[in-house]
Amino acid sequence: MLADYADYDQAIGLDWYALDPNLSSLLDRYLPDPEDRKFAEEHVAEYGELVGKTLAARAEVTDANGPVLERYDRWGYEVGTVVHHPSWTQNKADLVRSGFVGLERRTGRPVPAVVTAARSYLLSQCETAAYCALGMTGGAVDIVERYAPFSVRDLFVSRLTSLDPAEAWEGGMFLTERQGGSDVGANTTRAVADGDEWLLFGDKHFCSNVDADVFIVLARPEGAPEGTRGLATFIVPSRQEDGSPNGFAIKRLKPKLGTVGVPTGEVTLTGARAWLAGGDRAQADQRAARDGRGINRMMEMVNSSRFGVALMGLGIHRRSFLEAAIYAARRTQWDQRIDRYPLVRETLVDLLVDLEAGMTVTFECAGALRSADDPDEARLLRRVLIPLAKMRCTRVALWAASNALEIFGGNGYMHDWPIARQLRDAQCHTIWEGTENILAIDVRRAIRGDQAHEALGARIDRSLDEAGSHCLLAEARDVVAGVRRDTWEAISALAHAEEDLALLKARGLAELLADTAEAALLLEEAGASLARDGDARKTVVARRFVTRKLAQRPLRGLLDEDRTVIDLFEPLIRYGRIDPADVVRPTRA
Repeated sequence: MLADYADYDQAIGLDWYALDPNLSSLLDRYLPDPEDRKFAEEHVAEYGELVGKTLAARAEVTDANGPVLERYDRWGYEVGTVVHHPSWTQNKADLVRSGFVGLERRTGRPVPAVVTAARSYLLSQCETAAYCALGMTGGAVDIVERYAPFSVRDLFVSRLTSLDPAEAWEGGMFLTERQGGSDVGANTTRAVADGDEWLLFGDKHFCSNVDADVFIVLARPEGAPEGTRGLATFIVPSRQEDGSPNGFAIKRLKPKLGTVGVPTGEVTLTGARAWLAGGDRAQADQRAARDGRGINRMMEMVNSSRFGVALMGLGIHRRSFLEAAIYAARRTQWDQRIDRYPLVRETLVDLLVDLEAGMTVTFECAGALRSADDPDEARLLRRVLIPLAKMRCTRVALWAASNALEIFGGNGYMHDWPIARQLRDAQCHTIWEGTENILAIDVRRAIRGDQAHEALGARIDRSLDEAGSHCLLAEARDVVAGVRRDTWEAISALAHAEEDLALLKARGLAELLADTAEAALLLEEAGASLARDGDARKTVVARRFVTRKLAQRPLRGLLDEDRTVIDLFEPLIRYGRIDPADVVRPTRA
């Protein structure tokens, strides 16, 4: 069991990996190969110290000293340069040296997706703004590797994955326009052919990491149809070979509520030179820009970014829990630590239960190739689970930050305590890469267009089977199985409903799918833990989640006598072993 949280003053300065046994357990689960697991331990564990002991303190400084746009130099010439506080540039330099984007280059071997996810989750506990910048860099690498012309591909990839802060480039994405927002089909940025290259003209309204070096940009080639099918994806360097600006200017930086460190701006493109993201042959064939698949290439980056935003939500959630647990252990009221009071215990337990639930579904996205029956099932699982994870983890992170702030009381509302920033940053991620409504519609699209719910249903069934037949899990497993059956019947019924009514139900359906998937995966983890070493801690977590989210309880459980959050509080929040004999057997109606 972890040490008493009262032994710590705050989260900053601690080893965040060492304090998170659940993360270690997920790495065990998704990396059964000993060499992969050894690799993960080395490169995830180093982030626990790097992030918790070094980067986190600087992140607080960055939040109070955000970037500014220096429009003119001292001679009066327009330069449009973004100036950062040293705390931001120092953090990014450390991340570049550690191979946040270039880990494969640093280690000389493939990097399992769950390792990348774990490092991103740890970084997000410190500063989601930094992950925004470098996460988009990773997305840009993927697009450039697959779709850039040979003439620039190797150079761009080399710079984007460099381990030298003086040489490393960053990536960004120009998608949204003022008149379009989520309706990218309304975008008006034009692409004009210029030999094997293109020139882009237009305005982009929300450009995160706006001072990056390579951007992935949506634009409409001349002669292409209206709507999303007429859009193409382009690769745009920020500067030309001679170092001069490549036809775009930053109009202003956004005065944001949170994620202060990463600059988000409005940009005007005035003939920015670009390459079509379509492969080498596409550069010489203008018809490739009008093949109707440009939006698909951009959505590959968007879907990857959505997964990253889900990890941001988890990071904020975890940081909020950790800070609240430490504060509640140290704060006394009426001559008693406040984590001795039942309602505070309930809040902290539920913060952790919902965090572990969110981690199950998000790390399943990263480990789908290892847990699915075949690659096609893995693709379909990711197709539906990524929007579900992004929707769930970002919304719950906002709830987690709010509840943690309330444990801090008035101190939580102050900028010199750690939770106010978590709350401000959390609100960004419910919006970035799609609001809940957009994500719910995307889940519906995955169901209708790809039948992705069939892969998800098969995965849930497999989880319930693997949970085993232990009596402590039987009732919760039956509840989840019943919800799974009824939900898939509802999907069939909604397929025949009137369009506006089916759309009205889309968010409720997505929420129910997320609850069911999280519950099933928690039960699978619980069954494995019981079978492996007789530890019932994850059983208690899974049962608590199922009871709160899926079970039908008279009077919302007001009159039940469940004392779990009181009696098992210490081993739950400190990751101690729980003997099955100490868990109350469920009583069936």
